Amino acid sequence: MKTFRRDIWEEGEYTYAAAYGFMPNVRAFLHEEDDTARDAMLVVPGGGYCMLAAHEGEPVAKAFYEQGMNVFVLTYTTDITFSVPLKKQPLKDIARAIRYLRAHGEEFCIAGKKLAICGFSAGGHVCGSVTVHWNDVEETNPAYADYSARPDASLLCYPVITAGEYTHGSSMDALLGPNPSEEELRYFSLEKNVTKDTPPTFLWQTATDMLVPVENSYLFAEACRKNGVPFAHYVFPSGFHGLGVGKGFGYPGWTDGSYVMEQVNLAVAAVKAGKGVNVPERRVEELRAQFPDKQEAPEPPKDDAPAFEFKIDETLSEDVGLWTELARVWFARL
Repeated sequence: MKTFRRDIWEEGEYTYAAAYGFMPNVRAFLHEEDDTARDAMLVVPGGGYCMLAAHEGEPVAKAFYEQGMNVFVLTYTTDITFSVPLKKQPLKDIARAIRYLRAHGEEFCIAGKKLAICGFSAGGHVCGSVTVHWNDVEETNPAYADYSARPDASLLCYPVITAGEYTHGSSMDALLGPNPSEEELRYFSLEKNVTKDTPPTFLWQTATDMLVPVENSYLFAEACRKNGVPFAHYVFPSGFHGLGVGKGFGYPGWTDGSYVMEQVNLAVAAVKAGKGVNVPERRVEELRAQFPDKQEAPEPPKDDAPAFEFKIDETLSEDVGLWTELARVWFARL
Protein backbone atom coordinates (compact mmCIF):
# COMPACT_ATOMS: atom_id res chain seq x y z
CA MET A 1 0.00 0.00 0.00
CA LYS A 2 1.18 3.49 -0.86
CA THR A 3 0.21 6.16 1.68
CA PHE A 4 0.89 9.90 1.63
CA ARG A 5 -0.62 13.31 2.42
CA ARG A 6 -1.25 16.14 -0.02
CA ASP A 7 -2.48 19.66 0.77
CA ILE A 8 -5.31 20.61 -1.59
CA TRP A 9 -4.88 24.40 -1.47
CA GLU A 10 -1.86 26.27 -2.71
CA GLU A 11 -0.13 29.11 -0.89
CA GLY A 12 -2.36 32.18 -0.70
CA GLU A 13 -5.55 30.36 -1.73
CA TYR A 14 -6.77 29.28 1.70
CA THR A 15 -7.85 32.19 3.86
CA TYR A 16 -10.11 30.80 6.60
CA ALA A 17 -9.55 33.09 9.58
CA ALA A 18 -9.46 30.40 12.27
CA ALA A 19 -7.14 27.93 10.51
CA TYR A 20 -4.25 28.48 12.99
CA GLY A 21 -1.77 27.14 10.45
CA PHE A 22 -3.92 24.22 9.33
CA MET A 23 -4.23 23.37 5.63
CA PRO A 24 -7.03 21.08 4.32
CA ASN A 25 -5.59 17.92 2.85
CA VAL A 26 -6.17 14.43 1.53
CA ARG A 27 -4.40 11.30 2.70
CA ALA A 28 -4.09 8.63 0.04
CA PHE A 29 -4.28 4.84 0.38
CA LEU A 30 -3.29 3.48 -3.03
CA HIS A 31 -2.68 0.03 -4.44
CA GLU A 32 0.89 -0.19 -5.67
CA GLU A 33 1.25 -3.69 -7.06
CA ASP A 34 0.51 -2.44 -10.58
CA ASP A 35 -0.56 0.64 -12.54
CA THR A 36 -4.16 -0.47 -12.99
CA ALA A 37 -6.63 2.41 -13.00
CA ARG A 38 -9.17 1.94 -10.23
CA ASP A 39 -12.36 3.60 -9.05
CA ALA A 40 -11.75 6.14 -6.31
CA MET A 41 -13.47 6.87 -3.00
CA LEU A 42 -13.05 10.12 -1.06
CA VAL A 43 -13.95 9.50 2.60
CA VAL A 44 -15.18 12.45 4.66
CA PRO A 45 -15.41 11.95 8.45
CA GLY A 46 -18.04 13.61 10.61
CA GLY A 47 -17.63 15.45 13.89
CA GLY A 48 -20.29 18.14 14.07
CA TYR A 49 -18.27 20.63 12.01
CA CYS A 50 -16.14 21.22 15.12
CA MET A 51 -13.71 18.29 14.77
CA LEU A 52 -13.30 15.09 12.75
CA ALA A 53 -13.98 11.55 14.02
CA ALA A 54 -10.97 9.34 13.33
CA HIS A 55 -13.00 6.11 13.21
CA GLU A 56 -15.02 7.52 10.29
CA GLY A 57 -11.88 8.07 8.23
CA GLU A 58 -9.17 5.47 7.89
CA PRO A 59 -11.21 2.37 8.88
CA VAL A 60 -13.73 3.28 6.18
CA ALA A 61 -10.88 3.82 3.75
CA LYS A 62 -9.66 0.31 4.60
CA ALA A 63 -13.06 -1.18 3.76
CA PHE A 64 -13.18 0.41 0.31
CA TYR A 65 -9.47 -0.24 -0.29
CA GLU A 66 -10.16 -3.94 0.26
CA GLN A 67 -12.90 -3.70 -2.38
CA GLY A 68 -10.17 -2.75 -4.86
CA MET A 69 -10.56 1.02 -4.88
CA ASN A 70 -7.93 3.70 -4.44
CA VAL A 71 -9.08 5.68 -1.43
CA PHE A 72 -8.50 9.12 0.07
CA VAL A 73 -9.49 10.63 3.43
CA LEU A 74 -10.34 14.35 3.41
CA THR A 75 -9.37 16.49 6.39
CA TYR A 76 -11.48 19.61 5.85
CA THR A 77 -12.04 22.87 7.72
CA THR A 78 -13.85 22.74 11.08
CA ASP A 79 -14.12 25.11 14.04
CA ILE A 80 -13.76 23.78 17.58
CA THR A 81 -14.14 27.32 18.95
CA PHE A 82 -17.56 27.99 17.33
CA SER A 83 -16.27 31.54 16.81
CA VAL A 84 -15.74 31.89 13.07
CA PRO A 85 -18.73 30.48 11.12
CA LEU A 86 -17.49 28.11 8.44
CA LYS A 87 -20.11 29.10 5.85
CA LYS A 88 -19.06 27.64 2.47
CA GLN A 89 -15.46 26.77 3.38
CA PRO A 90 -16.06 23.00 3.86
CA LEU A 91 -17.97 22.98 0.57
CA LYS A 92 -15.04 24.71 -1.11
CA ASP A 93 -12.66 22.18 0.48
CA ILE A 94 -14.46 19.14 -0.88
CA ALA A 95 -15.01 20.71 -4.30
CA ARG A 96 -11.28 21.43 -4.54
CA ALA A 97 -10.46 17.93 -3.27
CA ILE A 98 -12.55 16.33 -6.03
CA ARG A 99 -10.92 18.53 -8.67
CA TYR A 100 -7.49 17.88 -7.17
CA LEU A 101 -7.94 14.11 -7.38
CA ARG A 102 -9.12 14.34 -10.97
CA ALA A 103 -6.25 16.65 -11.92
CA HIS A 104 -3.82 14.05 -10.54
CA GLY A 105 -5.75 11.11 -11.93
CA GLU A 106 -2.83 9.58 -13.80
CA GLU A 107 -0.53 9.77 -10.79
CA PHE A 108 -3.17 8.33 -8.46
CA CYS A 109 -4.23 5.63 -10.96
CA ILE A 110 -7.86 6.79 -11.04
CA ALA A 111 -7.96 8.52 -14.45
CA GLY A 112 -11.01 7.58 -16.47
CA LYS A 113 -12.63 5.75 -13.56
CA LYS A 114 -15.54 6.66 -11.29
CA LEU A 115 -14.95 8.93 -8.30
CA ALA A 116 -17.37 8.62 -5.37
CA ILE A 117 -17.54 10.46 -2.06
CA CYS A 118 -18.58 8.98 1.30
CA GLY A 119 -19.46 11.20 4.26
CA PHE A 120 -20.64 10.58 7.82
CA SER A 121 -22.91 12.79 9.93
CA ALA A 122 -21.62 16.37 9.41
CA GLY A 123 -19.23 14.89 6.86
CA GLY A 124 -22.38 13.62 5.16
CA HIS A 125 -23.54 17.22 5.06
CA VAL A 126 -20.24 18.24 3.45
CA CYS A 127 -20.68 15.49 0.85
CA GLY A 128 -24.35 16.31 0.41
CA SER A 129 -23.51 19.97 -0.09
CA VAL A 130 -21.23 19.28 -3.04
CA THR A 131 -23.72 16.69 -4.29
CA VAL A 132 -26.36 19.38 -4.78
CA HIS A 133 -24.16 22.48 -5.16
CA TRP A 134 -21.27 21.07 -7.23
CA ASN A 135 -21.86 23.63 -9.97
CA ASP A 136 -21.88 26.61 -7.57
CA VAL A 137 -18.25 26.47 -6.45
CA GLU A 138 -16.12 28.70 -8.64
CA GLU A 139 -12.60 27.45 -9.29
CA THR A 140 -10.13 30.28 -9.92
CA ASN A 141 -6.95 28.19 -10.10
CA PRO A 142 -6.34 27.33 -13.78
CA ALA A 143 -4.70 24.05 -12.73
CA TYR A 144 -8.10 22.75 -11.60
CA ALA A 145 -10.63 24.92 -13.45
CA ASP A 146 -11.19 22.38 -16.23
CA TYR A 147 -12.13 19.60 -13.81
CA SER A 148 -15.67 19.05 -12.55
CA ALA A 149 -16.49 19.07 -8.85
CA ARG A 150 -19.46 16.77 -9.47
CA PRO A 151 -18.87 13.35 -7.88
CA ASP A 152 -19.94 10.32 -9.86
CA ALA A 153 -21.78 9.04 -6.78
CA SER A 154 -22.37 10.08 -3.17
CA LEU A 155 -22.62 7.83 -0.14
CA LEU A 156 -24.29 9.64 2.76
CA CYS A 157 -24.04 7.80 6.07
CA TYR A 158 -26.36 8.92 8.90
CA PRO A 159 -26.02 12.38 7.32
CA VAL A 160 -26.99 15.81 8.55
CA ILE A 161 -29.18 16.97 5.67
CA THR A 162 -31.52 19.74 6.73
CA ALA A 163 -31.24 23.09 8.49
CA GLY A 164 -34.96 22.85 9.25
CA GLU A 165 -37.05 21.01 11.83
CA TYR A 166 -34.90 17.87 12.02
CA THR A 167 -31.49 19.50 11.92
CA HIS A 168 -28.50 18.79 14.13
CA GLY A 169 -28.30 22.14 15.88
CA SER A 170 -24.65 22.29 16.89
CA SER A 171 -23.51 21.37 13.38
CA MET A 172 -25.48 24.28 11.99
CA ASP A 173 -24.16 26.57 14.74
CA ALA A 174 -20.58 25.81 13.70
CA LEU A 175 -21.41 26.06 10.00
CA LEU A 176 -23.58 29.18 9.93
CA GLY A 177 -23.18 30.91 13.29
CA PRO A 178 -25.95 32.04 15.62
CA ASN A 179 -27.86 34.23 13.16
CA PRO A 180 -28.05 32.61 9.73
CA SER A 181 -30.12 34.22 7.02
CA GLU A 182 -33.13 32.53 5.48
CA GLU A 183 -31.13 32.25 2.26
CA GLU A 184 -28.33 30.39 4.08
CA LEU A 185 -30.77 28.07 5.83
CA ARG A 186 -32.37 27.17 2.52
CA TYR A 187 -29.01 26.72 0.75
CA PHE A 188 -27.78 24.30 3.41
CA SER A 189 -31.10 22.45 3.68
CA LEU A 190 -29.87 20.03 1.08
CA GLU A 191 -33.19 18.34 0.45
CA LYS A 192 -34.44 21.64 -0.99
CA ASN A 193 -31.65 21.77 -3.56
CA VAL A 194 -31.82 18.35 -5.24
CA THR A 195 -32.29 18.54 -9.03
CA LYS A 196 -32.23 16.10 -11.92
CA ASP A 197 -28.47 16.79 -12.17
CA THR A 198 -27.77 15.57 -8.63
CA PRO A 199 -25.44 12.52 -8.75
CA PRO A 200 -26.71 9.05 -7.77
CA THR A 201 -26.86 8.78 -3.99
CA PHE A 202 -26.65 5.93 -1.48
CA LEU A 203 -28.02 6.68 2.00
CA TRP A 204 -28.10 4.70 5.21
CA GLN A 205 -29.06 5.44 8.79
CA THR A 206 -30.52 3.70 11.84
CA ALA A 207 -34.09 4.26 12.98
CA THR A 208 -32.90 4.75 16.57
CA ASP A 209 -30.29 7.44 15.83
CA MET A 210 -30.68 9.80 18.80
CA LEU A 211 -28.31 12.52 17.58
CA VAL A 212 -29.27 13.14 13.95
CA PRO A 213 -32.94 12.25 13.42
CA VAL A 214 -33.56 9.57 10.81
CA GLU A 215 -35.87 12.01 9.02
CA ASN A 216 -32.71 13.58 7.55
CA SER A 217 -32.01 10.65 5.25
CA TYR A 218 -35.72 10.27 4.43
CA LEU A 219 -35.87 13.91 3.32
CA PHE A 220 -32.99 13.49 0.90
CA ALA A 221 -34.20 10.13 -0.42
CA GLU A 222 -37.65 11.58 -1.13
CA ALA A 223 -36.10 14.57 -2.90
CA CYS A 224 -34.08 12.17 -5.07
CA ARG A 225 -37.22 10.19 -5.89
CA LYS A 226 -39.16 13.29 -6.90
CA ASN A 227 -36.34 14.52 -9.14
CA GLY A 228 -35.57 11.22 -10.83
CA VAL A 229 -32.15 10.83 -9.19
CA PRO A 230 -31.01 7.18 -8.86
CA PHE A 231 -30.71 6.34 -5.17
CA ALA A 232 -30.64 3.59 -2.57
CA HIS A 233 -31.90 4.14 0.96
CA TYR A 234 -31.35 1.74 3.84
CA VAL A 235 -32.78 2.30 7.32
CA PHE A 236 -31.57 -0.30 9.83
CA PRO A 237 -33.86 -0.96 12.78
CA SER A 238 -31.38 -0.24 15.58
CA GLY A 239 -27.99 1.26 16.27
CA PHE A 240 -26.52 4.44 17.70
CA HIS A 241 -25.15 7.46 15.85
CA GLY A 242 -21.56 7.27 14.65
CA LEU A 243 -21.27 3.59 13.77
CA GLY A 244 -18.72 4.12 11.01
CA VAL A 245 -18.13 0.83 9.19
CA GLY A 246 -20.76 -0.74 11.42
CA LYS A 247 -18.68 -3.45 13.00
CA GLY A 248 -15.70 -3.82 15.28
CA PHE A 249 -12.36 -3.53 13.62
CA GLY A 250 -8.69 -3.54 14.42
CA TYR A 251 -5.76 -4.24 12.19
CA PRO A 252 -1.99 -4.06 12.37
CA GLY A 253 -0.08 -1.75 10.08
CA TRP A 254 -2.54 1.14 10.07
CA THR A 255 -2.36 4.35 12.07
CA ASP A 256 -4.99 5.50 14.53
CA GLY A 257 -6.16 8.20 12.11
CA SER A 258 -5.52 10.96 14.63
CA TYR A 259 -4.12 13.17 11.87
CA VAL A 260 -7.69 14.30 11.19
CA MET A 261 -7.51 16.19 14.51
CA GLU A 262 -4.72 18.47 13.28
CA GLN A 263 -6.79 21.66 13.08
CA VAL A 264 -8.37 21.03 16.49
CA ASN A 265 -4.96 20.61 18.10
CA LEU A 266 -3.66 23.78 16.47
CA ALA A 267 -6.76 25.76 17.45
CA VAL A 268 -6.73 24.61 21.07
CA ALA A 269 -3.05 25.46 21.39
CA ALA A 270 -3.69 28.94 19.98
CA VAL A 271 -6.64 29.53 22.28
CA LYS A 272 -4.65 28.47 25.34
CA ALA A 273 -1.87 30.83 24.27
CA GLY A 274 -4.35 33.73 24.08
CA LYS A 275 -4.24 33.83 20.28
CA GLY A 276 -7.76 32.65 19.50
CA VAL A 277 -9.78 34.47 16.85
CA ASN A 278 -12.88 36.06 18.40
CA VAL A 279 -13.12 33.29 21.01
CA PRO A 280 -15.22 34.39 24.01
CA GLU A 281 -13.81 33.71 27.46
CA ARG A 282 -16.51 31.16 28.22
CA ARG A 283 -15.43 29.06 25.24
CA VAL A 284 -11.77 29.47 26.22
CA GLU A 285 -12.53 27.94 29.61
CA GLU A 286 -14.56 25.14 28.03
CA LEU A 287 -11.66 24.24 25.74
CA ARG A 288 -9.19 24.33 28.64
CA ALA A 289 -11.39 21.85 30.50
CA GLN A 290 -12.00 19.67 27.45
CA PHE A 291 -8.33 19.56 26.45
CA PRO A 292 -6.28 19.66 29.69
CA ASP A 293 -2.54 20.29 29.42
CA LYS A 294 -1.60 17.20 31.40
CA GLN A 295 -3.02 13.89 30.33
CA GLU A 296 -1.94 10.41 31.25
CA ALA A 297 0.05 8.82 28.45
CA PRO A 298 -1.77 5.87 26.90
CA GLU A 299 -0.28 2.45 27.45
CA PRO A 300 1.74 1.52 24.35
CA PRO A 301 0.22 -1.24 22.24
CA LYS A 302 1.74 -4.67 22.18
CA ASP A 303 3.76 -5.56 19.12
CA ASP A 304 1.04 -7.78 17.70
CA ALA A 305 -1.87 -5.52 18.64
CA PRO A 306 -3.79 -3.47 16.05
CA ALA A 307 -2.85 0.20 15.90
CA PHE A 308 -6.47 1.25 16.40
CA GLU A 309 -9.53 -0.62 17.55
CA PHE A 310 -13.15 0.41 18.00
CA LYS A 311 -15.64 -2.13 19.32
CA ILE A 312 -19.41 -2.06 19.12
CA ASP A 313 -22.25 -4.43 19.93
CA GLU A 314 -21.43 -7.25 17.50
CA THR A 315 -25.13 -7.93 16.90
CA LEU A 316 -25.25 -4.63 15.00
CA SER A 317 -22.65 -5.92 12.57
CA GLU A 318 -25.14 -8.55 11.41
CA ASP A 319 -27.10 -5.91 9.50
CA VAL A 320 -25.50 -2.46 9.81
CA GLY A 321 -22.10 -4.05 9.21
CA LEU A 322 -23.24 -5.05 5.71
CA TRP A 323 -23.62 -1.49 4.44
CA THR A 324 -20.20 -1.30 2.75
CA GLU A 325 -21.02 -4.45 0.77
CA LEU A 326 -24.45 -3.08 -0.15
CA ALA A 327 -22.72 0.10 -1.30
CA ARG A 328 -20.24 -1.91 -3.39
CA VAL A 329 -23.03 -3.70 -5.23
CA TRP A 330 -24.94 -0.45 -5.78
CA PHE A 331 -21.88 1.43 -7.01
CA ALA A 332 -20.91 -1.35 -9.42
CA ARG A 333 -24.28 -1.03 -11.15
CA LEU A 334 -23.92 2.68 -11.91
